[in-house]
Amino acid sequence: MNQKVLLISIDGMRSDGLKACGNPYLSALEKICAYTYAGASMNPSVTFPCHFSMTHSVTPQRHGILSNTYVPQVRPVKGIFEKVAEAGGVCAMFYGWEPLRDIATPGALKFATYHNAYASESSDTVLTDECEKILSAYKPDFAFLYMVETDEKGGHDNGWMSQEYLRRISVAIDNVKRMIEKFGEEYRVIIMADHGGHDRSHGSTLPEDMIIPFFFYGKEFTPGEMNGREVSLLDIAPTIAKILNVAPEQEWEGSPVF
Repeated sequence: MNQKVLLISIDGMRSDGLKACGNPYLSALEKICAYTYAGASMNPSVTFPCHFSMTHSVTPQRHGILSNTYVPQVRPVKGIFEKVAEAGGVCAMFYGWEPLRDIATPGALKFATYHNAYASESSDTVLTDECEKILSAYKPDFAFLYMVETDEKGGHDNGWMSQEYLRRISVAIDNVKRMIEKFGEEYRVIIMADHGGHDRSHGSTLPEDMIIPFFFYGKEFTPGEMNGREVSLLDIAPTIAKILNVAPEQEWEGSPVF
């Protein structure tokens, strides 16, 4: 594979929360990335169904996972981890919420690191540290960095749009900055959320839960706002597959964003 991809998911990050977090690197992201603040989550706007749709490019109604409890697919669809591994690529995942391990089937991951969100002040930063080490040493073809504290310690513990929620977004963006500055020459980088949130919850079809941001960094993407192009979670796996020159799964429903 001539190209490499780093996918960064920031759990529960609303578009307006990202804009309000005050991190100065956001203005840099808008200059170097193709982006939209009007992206679409899935219904239900819940972490596990959304990430399964993100990596398998079918809706929750198709893959059958409608809550944060994994259930085997009745009619299995291969996801991006499996497609990359089948093509001879190396996959890595770094995650702060244990159930997320099931978005990749056994054998699809060469590297995997789990660190509980409450095991340190910032598990997102701990996982970014580990991701940085693995990318530096082993250069996996596809790496997935999942940051959960925006959702857990920010939204659920303190409320969406609270000061702590906004602070956790800013910490996540600091980690994004570090990864782009170190690996931006080697990796195409996708930064996104799975869903938003309201009050201290999510899972509804409210705009606060459903509208999410997407940022795409790399030579395939024209920097600037993606006016007129609707982007959803279903488009992520096909976009990664196209960058890596991996054949998409026949049943995938999304399409590449470039």
